Amino acid sequence: MARLNPIADAMCAIKNASDAGKSEVIVEPASKLLGAMLRVMQENGFINGFEFIDDGRGGQFRVQISGTINKCGAITPRFPVAMAEMEYWESQYLPAKNFGILIISTSKGVISHTQARNEGIGGELLGYVY
Repeated sequence: MARLNPIADAMCAIKNASDAGKSEVIVEPASKLLGAMLRVMQENGFINGFEFIDDGRGGQFRVQISGTINKCGAITPRFPVAMAEMEYWESQYLPAKNFGILIISTSKGVISHTQARNEGIGGELLGYVY
């Protein structure tokens, strides 16, 4: 089956597994971008961990779910966001201030919007988790 948006598929699988009360989920296909997004989710406590599994077809990730995800998703199209616009995008995708994170691709790698704000940089919106 051809996947049109593997990041959105992975975020949906994580959300569905969390809602079903599962402790882990397999997401595929694996990519460096998805791995970086999972790392940001782990650093912020939304998942317990993840590991890469080489299945000979590009790989997949086994994600350990912490049960703290209310909603997560990919942001398409990938809007560019400047430092000054961060609060606007936060209000668009997150339910309250300081509740959840936006995942942003920046010149310093994939980071959360709070880290981007602290470093004074912008980037492109990839997803959100709360």
